[in-house]
Amino acid sequence: MVHSTTPKSFPPGIHVPSLTWFANDATQEIDWPTQNEHIKFLISSGLHGIVLAGTNGEAVTLSAKEKSDLVSTTRKLANELGRPDVTITLGCGGQSTRDVIAETSLAKEAGADFALVLVPSYFHFAMHEDAIFEFFQELADASPIPILIYNFPGVVAGLDVNSDMLSKLGSHPNMVGVKLTCGGIAKVARIRAQFSPDEFCALAGQSDWLVPALAVGATGTITGVANLYPKYCIEIYNLWTQGKSKEAEKAQLELAKMEWGFAKGGINGTKWVVAKLRGYSLDSCHCRRPYPKFVDAKRQAWIVDTVMPLQEHETIITHSDSKILL
Repeated sequence: MVHSTTPKSFPPGIHVPSLTWFANDATQEIDWPTQNEHIKFLISSGLHGIVLAGTNGEAVTLSAKEKSDLVSTTRKLANELGRPDVTITLGCGGQSTRDVIAETSLAKEAGADFALVLVPSYFHFAMHEDAIFEFFQELADASPIPILIYNFPGVVAGLDVNSDMLSKLGSHPNMVGVKLTCGGIAKVARIRAQFSPDEFCALAGQSDWLVPALAVGATGTITGVANLYPKYCIEIYNLWTQGKSKEAEKAQLELAKMEWGFAKGGINGTKWVVAKLRGYSLDSCHCRRPYPKFVDAKRQAWIVDTVMPLQEHETIITHSDSKILL
């Protein structure tokens, strides 16, 4: 029996996998002053949703208590900033179905709206298609909040939730969609051919193919780029939904060039450049060990040069509500 008694669709638009900031000491506890500042920035930008404890948020390093605190803090700040209904999604993971179900309950209690869930992969050699399907089916039956599948073969030993599996899972009333960090644009089209977006949706896992994904039926993206340039991402989405496809396509090309900085820089490079350009303390930009620090001066100069070109556009949109100038 589905525990989520009020089925709801995953809101379309631009969702950001928020970074998690840590103190630069032996404990590496969450740096709450920086974390709060960043969450306020994301909420105030107008993003359609905040994803906590995703890949960019270093989910695998976070305790259940830290995840709960991130959700409750984000909900509190959203209320204070006049956006009480902003969508909050929590990355819920584990290597047993029992543990993942427990995290969805924790997410619900803390105030999250949805759970984003990877395939358990420690015993990847045993996780054939039927096992993956049964995992998500059991999870959706038990979860008190709707499930968004997170298809990211690169971090789960190559395990892929393919189109046949998505076709079956999408029919579950407590399964709302899939984030495709596999780059599978054909999956977007096949999902849209079978389901209406309010039944089961597909989201691009990166914003560098947002417009192509929207063109074949995606409802938006969950993108780390929005940690730095949320309004630029929102503007591309708005241009597309307003029927201004040529403008959206032109802006997409600029965004794709910039996103290579995040992709090649990795999570540590992403955190470093966001801290650098947002004016946060660089002491708080390091990932939890053993993820290496982003300290090479040549790499730092490269990532700044790669992502800097969009800063002017973001500033213009922020301060004058102007459209993207290309």
